[in-house]
Amino acid sequence: MKLNMLGVSVGNSRTRIGAFVEGELQECSTFRNERTDNLAEAVAQAFKPLSDLDDVAVLLTSVNDPAAKAIEHQITSTLGQQVRRVERDITIPIGRQLDPDAITGEDRLLNAAAAFDVLKQACVVVDAGTAITVDFVDGAGTFHGGAIAAGAQLQLDALNTRTHMLPEIELARPDEAIGHNTADAMKSGVYYGLRGMVRELVERYAEQIGSFPLVVATGGDGNLLFRDYELVDRVIPNLTMMGLYTTLRVEIEQQSKADN
Repeated sequence: MKLNMLGVSVGNSRTRIGAFVEGELQECSTFRNERTDNLAEAVAQAFKPLSDLDDVAVLLTSVNDPAAKAIEHQITSTLGQQVRRVERDITIPIGRQLDPDAITGEDRLLNAAAAFDVLKQACVVVDAGTAITVDFVDGAGTFHGGAIAAGAQLQLDALNTRTHMLPEIELARPDEAIGHNTADAMKSGVYYGLRGMVRELVERYAEQIGSFPLVVATGGDGNLLFRDYELVDRVIPNLTMMGLYTTLRVEIEQQSKADN
């Protein structure tokens, strides 16, 4: 089944928009949430590959409700398209073994759904963005939760704002583990600290379940942090987008089965 869809993933600081044409991701762009001046242009540009098609669905997921409301309104007014919100209008197709009162970010569930849809086996999904999450999905496709920590840039920003001497710097891969100046030492601490945290968590998960799962990384910092890390089996930058598409496809497949 090949579908046409505009996917919108609203994060804490950035929004990603992607166009699927006949099931293939054709166009994907990212903009910062505070840049509302170019929101209409970004929406229109992302929709271009879909503009001549009639059967287009628009799915939106968000971990930032104020930003999502503005973007949903912009899509409706600019494109004249109905926006469907995941977990409000359509359910993410992933089993869940969580505490009864747990509130889990939609991005984590979408990543899990997409990863299991492709791998069909137990896996750990590492999403490196503003926060970094390390989540476990079992071999039956059930999301169990995991761990949440401050992301790389958030850690660097906190070092700057909560101390008197440490500078404001942007995330970058360190040239070597030993930093010979303050900025390089900060980069090394955050970069290798996050890689070490992920390894420790994956090993603890493996001990708990009795086998070593595949590890998939995604998120804005996923490639920088994990692209050459032997622990990580693959880096998939657009995993959340794939989760949106999986959610739509599974719903349509279930409706088709029910109609037949």
